[in-house]
Amino acid sequence: MTNSLQDALAPVIDFLDGLDPSEPGAQEQLNERFPVDGAAMQAIAALFASGVADKSLCDRDGGPDVSYSRVAKSVGKSAMSIDAVRMQGPGPGHAHPNGEFDLCFAVSGSPRFDGKPAGWTVYGPNSWHVPTVADGTMNILYFLPGGAIQFGPKPE
Repeated sequence: MTNSLQDALAPVIDFLDGLDPSEPGAQEQLNERFPVDGAAMQAIAALFASGVADKSLCDRDGGPDVSYSRVAKSVGKSAMSIDAVRMQGPGPGHAHPNGEFDLCFAVSGSPRFDGKPAGWTVYGPNSWHVPTVADGTMNILYFLPGGAIQFGPKPE
C-alpha cells in the first residue's frame, strides 16, 4: 500500500520540493494546483482510506483521537518525511523547524483541521501548533521538509 501511495504522491512531492512554506500564498498555490476534490487527490484519498482499512496505514496509537504511521522517511530533494495521520480531536503540540505541508481529507462529519476545511494547510518555518480536527474525522498527510519536527510545549 505505501508504495502505491508514494507513487501517487510523486507529482506532489516534486511540486513541494520547489515550494517554500514561508512563501505568502503557498497554501493557495497547493489548493489551486492539487485541489482536494480533483481526480488526482481523490485517488490519493482512496489509497489512504484503503491503507487505513487494511491497517497498512495509521496502525499506531497516538492517543484517543489519533492514529498514525510513516509513509516515507526521506523523499525528494528536500528529504521530506511523510506521515499518515487519522484524527478526530487534538494531537500532540509540535514545532516545524523547516515548515509543514498538510493535505487533509474529510472522512466523516464536517471536519476542520485547525479551523480549516479539507484541503491544504501550510505552516512556515519555526511555527508551532496543537493540530486539532473538530466536527468529524480526517485523514491527513504531513509533509515535513528535512523530516524536521519537534514535539513538546510551545517554545517561549
